[in-house]
Amino acid sequence: MLSIIGLITIVIIVALLISGKVSPIVGLVLVPVAGAFAAGFGFDEIGVFFTEGTTKVASVAIMFIFAILFFGIMQDVGLFDPLINKMIAISRGNVIAVAVATVIIAAIAHLDGSGASTFLITIPALLPLYKRLKMNPYLLLMLVGTAASIMNMVPWAGPLGRTASVLDIDVTELWRPLIQIQVIGIILLIIIAVTLGYREKRLIAKKGCRRNVWR
Repeated sequence: MLSIIGLITIVIIVALLISGKVSPIVGLVLVPVAGAFAAGFGFDEIGVFFTEGTTKVASVAIMFIFAILFFGIMQDVGLFDPLINKMIAISRGNVIAVAVATVIIAAIAHLDGSGASTFLITIPALLPLYKRLKMNPYLLLMLVGTAASIMNMVPWAGPLGRTASVLDIDVTELWRPLIQIQVIGIILLIIIAVTLGYREKRLIAKKGCRRNVWR
């Protein structure tokens, strides 16, 4: 019964957030409290749940705040700019190289574990290059999103931190076995980027031929 109530609570929260009819804070606070009342818990028990939950995630939240501030400062001072600009310069004009560079740049940009900063760094830098080469911008979005999802398994990112807090283990212990998976994932994504880059190059060539025929 508790599982059913929990599932219904999650569905209601997601539906409210998608509809945009309520503030996220209201949906994330009132709906779980209502679900707890529906499951038969009282104010005292809900207070205990709140205290224990806050205690478990406090260290993870502190790590999130530190990571966002630390990597945000490094990005503001342009620590990653020379490397990113160099990759863009090397890959300019080559569709396949641009696709591969997109994966590498996105992986580096997502070292802070923040999806917002990753897209703010990669999209403005690479979108003009994609447009100039007549590459599909959806390819850029797909490669950046996939690279970010692989790198999102770092300890200071959201998923791993939440999982560690639920399992009540140290987040670094949970991350160590995943390092090899991340490396393999990036390598496989680079291979996919080469394949999609080659396909994109052929599509661009076909579009160019069609335009020449119509002319």
